[in-house]
Amino acid sequence: MTTSSSRTSSQRSANRFKRRVALGLAGLSLSAGLSVGVAASAEAFSWRDLLRGGIRIVQGVQLSNMSPKQEMELGSQINDQLLRTEMKLYDDDPELVAYIDELGQRLAAESDRPELDYSFQVVDSDQINAYATVGGYTYVTTGLLKMARNEAEVAGVIGHEIGHIEGKHLITQMAREAWRAGLMSAAGVDRNRAVQIGVELAVRRPRSRDNEYDSDLRGLRIMREAGYAESGMVSFMKKLADKSGGSAPPTFLSTHPHGSDRVVALEQNLSEEAPGNAGLNADDYSQKINALGPREAEDAAETEVEQDS
Repeated sequence: MTTSSSRTSSQRSANRFKRRVALGLAGLSLSAGLSVGVAASAEAFSWRDLLRGGIRIVQGVQLSNMSPKQEMELGSQINDQLLRTEMKLYDDDPELVAYIDELGQRLAAESDRPELDYSFQVVDSDQINAYATVGGYTYVTTGLLKMARNEAEVAGVIGHEIGHIEGKHLITQMAREAWRAGLMSAAGVDRNRAVQIGVELAVRRPRSRDNEYDSDLRGLRIMREAGYAESGMVSFMKKLADKSGGSAPPTFLSTHPHGSDRVVALEQNLSEEAPGNAGLNADDYSQKINALGPREAEDAAETEVEQDS
């Protein structure tokens, strides 16, 4: 028969053991970066809480195994940092901004990753450029919009950027960069470091040759399924390749190399089926981006080709 005093002694021993565990876990929290959910009173420590998540490990970003939700969260943080330090959004004409987002959403609906919440933003910059990060975040500059002569050309650029998101190209590049810099751990990459890497790679580092070809082909497929004229991607890439012969090639092409080779590859992969023809009306496009001001004078031969299309 167990006496009251023996039960009290056993309880005290159990409580002392719980205190030691709680103190040990608290020390581990300080030394190893763990956030431990220990109750204010050691007596209140619960093994049930421990098993059910009373210990919450603050992990870094697992770049190689992110869920869509985690990827969108990371994309949102990269976006915030980009807007604070790297780019200013164009907001002079809300209708133009809405038009580009609507165009992008039409293309994103044909993506292989429809579970992402895509965001298409216009950057106020004369540079001819476009970017994609992770989680559906895509950007085009006002300079690029002014250079394009119709909606299909813009759709080609945005389709290409969606291709990068589909292929998780930036995520792979981020993981490689973090590994090279020795930032990987069992917990992943520190979130703030991951955001910094994402920003740096998005705006200042070129994708690989293979990534660019892959995104081009993905973009063509997306354009085709959205009903846009695939010729828009080819004509815009030709325009960029022609400009690259000068002393200051467009930024988009300088960070997306091999323009002439990519034109050839695009032409070889155009659909043999009845092509889509959406987005070829140059006058309609000009009216929609009219708020951006004067555009480049187009070569008469190019205009004639477009009207014949």
